[in-house]
This record gives sequence, structure tokens and C-alpha cells, in this order.
Amino acid sequence: MSQQPHVSEYHDSMVAFLEWIWGRDYMAPGGEGNVDKLVRGLDLAGKRVLDIGCGIGGPAFALARKHGAHVTGIDLEPQLINRAQRRAAELGLSAQTEFRTVTLGPFPFPERSFDVVFTSGALTQTEDKAGIVAECFRVLKPGGVLTCYDWLKGEGPISDDMRYFFKMEGLTYLITLQALADYLKAGGFVDVTTEDASDWYRRQSRREYELMRGEGRPRAVELIGEAQAAHMIEDWRSMVVVCEKGEMRQGYTRGRRPR
Repeated sequence: MSQQPHVSEYHDSMVAFLEWIWGRDYMAPGGEGNVDKLVRGLDLAGKRVLDIGCGIGGPAFALARKHGAHVTGIDLEPQLINRAQRRAAELGLSAQTEFRTVTLGPFPFPERSFDVVFTSGALTQTEDKAGIVAECFRVLKPGGVLTCYDWLKGEGPISDDMRYFFKMEGLTYLITLQALADYLKAGGFVDVTTEDASDWYRRQSRREYELMRGEGRPRAVELIGEAQAAHMIEDWRSMVVVCEKGEMRQGYTRGRRPR
């Protein structure tokens, strides 16, 4: 939804590194367990799901294989879409999944196309949050659900530690869980709920950091080279600092389009 030019950051070696940390086919933490939590309580059998920012397809595969959904995954990066398509064929899930490269702007789908819109990290990194929420609302059928997992900031001011993490990460996280929920409410969603997941990832990020700076460092160097491995280890160290201080948060948001 942002109109800023998109710059690709996920070359093959970086994707392999993220899969090493977060699991095969995943470019965000939590793996299949996080997918299950995002759709907990929803009956997806035979339903149409839109996965925004689908990456290399891990969540879409879980939604199709485990939950019986028909999933359309969209992403800005064609090389990720190509990987997802190839992997779907390997897994025998091509009939239940579709992956499409999109550009910034409105989604290329008619109104009321999907039963569920699923996002992991898409809303917090979109400049026009009101716009993307409006698009999610538009493509959902009445009664349909938007379910989100996002990286967020705490309620306090941005500290120097957080600014340093932003510099290392190359991304900024400037919205709180409550503010994200408020965007959903302003966009017409009802029954909006939030759940803070920061305790879980605070522990997990520490484990990931200890792995990559310790016994896993040779593997990290093998995957992305010495210089990039050193950068990523420092990136993770800076993330652990702000997670353990409670400044960097993770959370779930869910809302429903009224019937």
C-alpha cells in the first residue's frame, strides 16, 4: 500500500539463513505453531484464505495441508513467489495454493473474495496502514476475519537501543499493539482482539542469538559469509536487548468484517 519503491532484501543465501533459524519454508519466527495460533478457533476447511506477504510459502502450506484451506499467497518479491510455487509442487499442494507477485497498491482481487485474510508482519511494515486495512476489509466476505501477527514497539519513547536495532535491522517498528487494533476498528472491523506474544519471543530470540554466535556460527558463515554473519549476529544481539527491555514487542490482532 505504500507508494515508496520496493527494494528486495531476500537473496537465496539470506533466505537459507532465515530457514536455518526459523524452519524450512519460513521467513518469520514460530513456524507451524504460529500459524496454528493465528487461525485458532477458525474453521478453514474449504475456505479461501489470502496470505499477505507470503514469502516462500510456509504458512500457506500449513494452512492448506493441516487446515484444509485454499490459499492465495501474495508478495512483492518475484523470487520468493517462484520458490513458493516450486515448493508447492514438491509438496503436492499446487491445487490448494496459488502464489502471485503483486505491486504496491490495491490488491488485485474483487470485493468479497476471501473468507480469511492472514498476515505475518505485513501491517506493521506498511506505510499506509489505514489503506492496507481498508483493502483487507474490501476483499473479505461479510463475516470474514482478518488475523495478524506483527512486530511492534512498546508504549514508551524510542530509545537509543531501539534506534540502533532499527539501524542494524534496516527496518523500523513504530506502532504499538493497541494502535494497530485501533486501525482495524477505524477501518470498520468489529470484535477486534489483541494478544501480546512478547514473552515467548523474548525467550526465543535469546536462544536464536546464542545459537548463531556459538555453536551455530560456522553454519551461519557457510550460509551467508563471514561479514554478513557478523552483521546478523550483531543484529540479533541488538534485538535481544530491546526485546528483553520490553521495547520491542510481538503481538496478535484479529478483527471481523460485519455481516
